[in-house]
Amino acid sequence: MSALIDILWDGLAPHGLSWIGFYIDRPAEPSDRRLILGPRRDKPACSPIGLHGVCGQSLLARTPIIVKDVRTLGAKYIACDPLDLSEIVIPCFASDGTIWGVLDADSHIAGHFTNDDQVQLIEMLESAALSTRAGPD
Repeated sequence: MSALIDILWDGLAPHGLSWIGFYIDRPAEPSDRRLILGPRRDKPACSPIGLHGVCGQSLLARTPIIVKDVRTLGAKYIACDPLDLSEIVIPCFASDGTIWGVLDADSHIAGHFTNDDQVQLIEMLESAALSTRAGPD
């Protein structure tokens, strides 16, 4: 996980990425403390976080989420950096189809993330053996 985060940070930070990291699921914890911070770059972030935010919603829905403007989310947005304006979250699937966590990336630029970014991040997770092509139940 750390190696992939370093590669993504080095390649994407110069182009508008403000933060990237993993949140790891702990299903036995209460829903407001379920996701804990894993490897990340380049600054601290909120941890633990609940399922009401974009990371939790991506985990529960088992699908990637791109948010063009986080200001539209209201209480559904967990703001670790008030300068962030857009976000992408990719669920990470184990070989048995369960989700072990999510990859989360933020930008200070509204509309920064695209469907192409989503496809490329999924491919990188798979290439790094951190996710499989499991789909929604």
